[in-house]
Amino acid sequence: MAECVPSRATGLEGGIVIKDDWPGYSLELFTYPEHYREDIESVYIPHGVIMDRTERLARHIMDDIGDHDMVVLCVLKGGYKFCSDLVEFIKVQCRNSNKHLETRVEFIRLKSYLNDQSTEDLHIIGSQDLSVLRGKNVLIVEAIVDTGKTMKALLKHVEAFEPKMVKVAGLLVKRVSNVVGNLPDYVGFEIPNRFVVGYALDYNEYFRDLNHICVISEIGKVKYKI
Repeated sequence: MAECVPSRATGLEGGIVIKDDWPGYSLELFTYPEHYREDIESVYIPHGVIMDRTERLARHIMDDIGDHDMVVLCVLKGGYKFCSDLVEFIKVQCRNSNKHLETRVEFIRLKSYLNDQSTEDLHIIGSQDLSVLRGKNVLIVEAIVDTGKTMKALLKHVEAFEPKMVKVAGLLVKRVSNVVGNLPDYVGFEIPNRFVVGYALDYNEYFRDLNHICVISEIGKVKYKI
């Protein structure tokens, strides 16, 4: 499916690179909600692979930030499963080592997509007051980063609250030409510029209940378009 090579990420953990010609796995090999049968083309990244990769990211985060308190800022809605699993793996790493990393989880919601297109209109919804971040080590957890515009805006918003340090963990980073700013310090997978759903990633609020990351079909795009 993929090979481990350095990505464009700026930090310690570059990510698994999925090649442009990777078609994904046949749907017949996996279980998924039957009502999505015509709406997805393939299973792009199976749930088990996601979990293994997330566990590895947790290990690198522990090596980097361990023995310090940390505030995890989860970017909703798409990042909630990745954040939950990542924090659980960090807890496991703490129990199995001599390090202690106390974590507190806060939430913020960003909205910038209309159907399958990212727009210039970014909305930060929910907690505008992030004063809890002041003087803290902060780990922003985001499900997917493409051009980096949304992350750049979020970082500017977070830095206004004067955290001690800010790191970013992104489950997916898309290979796109119009990249703005730095990319995540910890990357799960670097993928081609394809629209994917599942593992809490949505298309107009559908597909969040898929455990796997899948490629949406043209039928699915039309069916759930707004």
